[in-house]
Amino acid sequence: MIKEIIISDLNELMQIIAEQEYREDLDRNRSSYLYRGMPNSSFKMETSLHRNCKQLQKELEPAILENFAKYAVLGDPTIAESVWRQMILGQHYGLPTRLLDWTHSALIGLHFATAEDNLALMEQHDCMVWRIDMSEMLSLLPERYQQIVNRKQSTVFSVDMLLEAADSLSEYDSDMGDNSMIIIEPPSINQRIVNQYSFFSLVPMEMTDIEKFLDERTEKTIKYVIRADLRWRVRDMLDQTNISERIVYPGLDGLSKWIARHYYVK
Repeated sequence: MIKEIIISDLNELMQIIAEQEYREDLDRNRSSYLYRGMPNSSFKMETSLHRNCKQLQKELEPAILENFAKYAVLGDPTIAESVWRQMILGQHYGLPTRLLDWTHSALIGLHFATAEDNLALMEQHDCMVWRIDMSEMLSLLPERYQQIVNRKQSTVFSVDMLLEAADSLSEYDSDMGDNSMIIIEPPSINQRIVNQYSFFSLVPMEMTDIEKFLDERTEKTIKYVIRADLRWRVRDMLDQTNISERIVYPGLDGLSKWIARHYYVK
């Protein structure tokens, strides 16, 4: 079930930022939540592969990955090792893939929710932050997949663990159906992935409606809707805590985006 929570006051953000659960075995507070910020609350949760290829995504996905690997192998020879490496590297550079971006940081999730290419639209519509639970997602996986993760005392997959479970797209899709999807932590191939505290969900081809899956199969999923008139206030708060394009996109492109927004005249 998806629970929707409306955020209309800055103080209400604390329930997102400080929702780590206490673990008695560690005597520490730990979070198993992942967040996905989206700048418009009306946007549908869908992969870039689906947006790009629509009803032909299953037929076109192998060609997309094969061509990417063929031309990108000079830059990174390791991508020839598996479709999963091709997918992760391609996602980072804008290739249409079946991966969905998530972050372990609620603040990074809020950054993407309050990021807008056209800043004039900041107060024109609500934004949102999705929250899912990694432990809950793990519990939905086939037993063989759960055993691989549990053996590593983890709640998410690495590329090598995924290779052990499934070495092809067809095997993964057959195992998952539309009932589950894995969470994968990508290798730290660059500073952007590190700074964004990045994770991906690997959406199986049969899962044609991700939000329906979350509504029917999960109990801890939350959709935080942040009111339009609060977006600039949240944005300014994030800047004060050093969460900005300058950090999220290390390099001159992120620096330029941050400076442009900093001097934007409302």
